[in-house]
Amino acid sequence: MQQSAPTPAPAENYNNILDVLVSKGQLTAEMANVLLVENISTGKTLEALVVEKNLVDEQSFAQAKAIFHNVPYINLNEVGVSPQAISLLPEGSARHYKMLPFAFEKERGLIKVAMLDPLDLTAVDFAQQKTGMRVEAYYAPPLILEQKLAEYYSQTLTGEVTAALEQTTQVSKDDEKRQNFTELSGKTIKQAPITKIVETTLAFAMKARASDVHIEPQEDRTRIRYRIDGILSEKLILPASVHDAVVSRIKILSNLKIDEKRVPQDGRFTFASQGKQIDLRVSTLPTIHGEKIVMRLLKKDQAVPPLPELGLTRLALRNMQDAIKVPHGIILITGPTGSGKTTTLYSVLHTINTQKVNIMTLEDPVEYQMNGVNQVQINPQAGLTFASGLRSFLRQDPNIIMVGEIRDAETAELAIQASLTGHLVFSTLHTSSAAGALPRLLDMGAEPFLLASSMTLVAGQRVARLLNPDFKEAYTPEPEVVEDIKKVLGPHYEQFCKEKGLDPAKMQLYRSRADRPEDQLEYKGRVAIFEVIRITDEIEKLILQRATASEVEKIALTQGSLVMKQDGYLKALEGLTTLEEVLRVAEI
Repeated sequence: MQQSAPTPAPAENYNNILDVLVSKGQLTAEMANVLLVENISTGKTLEALVVEKNLVDEQSFAQAKAIFHNVPYINLNEVGVSPQAISLLPEGSARHYKMLPFAFEKERGLIKVAMLDPLDLTAVDFAQQKTGMRVEAYYAPPLILEQKLAEYYSQTLTGEVTAALEQTTQVSKDDEKRQNFTELSGKTIKQAPITKIVETTLAFAMKARASDVHIEPQEDRTRIRYRIDGILSEKLILPASVHDAVVSRIKILSNLKIDEKRVPQDGRFTFASQGKQIDLRVSTLPTIHGEKIVMRLLKKDQAVPPLPELGLTRLALRNMQDAIKVPHGIILITGPTGSGKTTTLYSVLHTINTQKVNIMTLEDPVEYQMNGVNQVQINPQAGLTFASGLRSFLRQDPNIIMVGEIRDAETAELAIQASLTGHLVFSTLHTSSAAGALPRLLDMGAEPFLLASSMTLVAGQRVARLLNPDFKEAYTPEPEVVEDIKKVLGPHYEQFCKEKGLDPAKMQLYRSRADRPEDQLEYKGRVAIFEVIRITDEIEKLILQRATASEVEKIALTQGSLVMKQDGYLKALEGLTTLEEVLRVAEI
């Protein structure tokens, strides 16, 4: 099992826990001396004093205790939990002794347990007697441990998967089944337990609002990870012996070839749970340990959010609303994969979709189904590409065309020609900033004078996680942070304070509350941060001169546009997200 901390140093290197904290730079020597004096005068333990005064965050403190006591440390946010390990220790006992079994090695008779106090020999002895296995205890931060106890013992994911695993003959006779697995897999995929594992995995993905499910074979196990609000999180570990059966079950649902394991395959199927239906786009990939599967969840009934709800505000929103009223031209949305570009385009199309216009889209794949819009999915095998599809679209009398992505010179040229012949064209481009889209199109071979005439607006975006609105609190940031925010925002900070009726001298940011209940998430949902550049006469001149992205951005800023980092900082000041989250996605 992957560890999330360095190997503990020998305890004899340190006289006490304070020595560890000082050596790691988490406590000053002066403060350590103050605590030693207080320890002698009050009789309180050093650990109690550090906790009482809140001098170190609990994760760093748990790591320091692990080093001092020469016990391994585990961050449960970074590892999956084996449902079989969970099933070996009853919930009541786990909660009573504050311990969570997260992995076990059947051959070695070993179970790995995250604990609040691994030095509690009574708890360790109990776990050994209850599981009949040797216990390897790990330090875990208290809050993370509490959250994971609630998560894994309350959810149906691990419980139902464990029950299904117990029914498979593979688990009870691992060695024998591994030897004859090829012969067995055909029978196993028809068994209810494997079907149950797949159904439970997908039902949990829907419940957790995951956008993707990753089923990844490794040398001695299969891990299942979910992408929730843009972040991959390992939630489940399965025995390697059931991997082929699970893959085969998904292949059957997706109408893929079960016996073809040498090349990637793509398919899709529909799944229903608790009255809700989703489409799943399935992709398989051969790896050295077996086939990896990634499933993208596409909700059938998902409503398209309006532009302000996406995160477009102020001048950026006005520029976008003005641009989509123009009957011709090109509007580009840029950003990396998974940054919400397609959602923004759907939101724009939803805004302008009326019976008076013919809207046609060319996508890979069709993620949302919109009433009144002619949506086409590309099929390269049949010769239907973005370029060939766009050429055919022009014979279909469209008013508005949406091309999923401009990937090559031919598509770029056709998009420009379509805009110059009176069509409004929307598309996406993979660049790191909005300003970078213009040089990128020129690099693709677009003529500067045609590009300058056809471009209307370019928007760059990223998605940041939203703070859970029910469990957030305001706080006063450090002076260095205040200075950085004022420097990045410039005059926009004063303007923001004036709009919101705030005192510029009393800056506040937001974070998750320390007393947030263990079953509540720190972040819930996502919001986009944007930079929107309207193509003005000055920027058209720069395009004709083949100017760089930085020169385009410089002019856009003088015209009132915000870069992504500035928009993100404003959203952090509004309390929508944290500063750390903005820096994670917008620092490019």
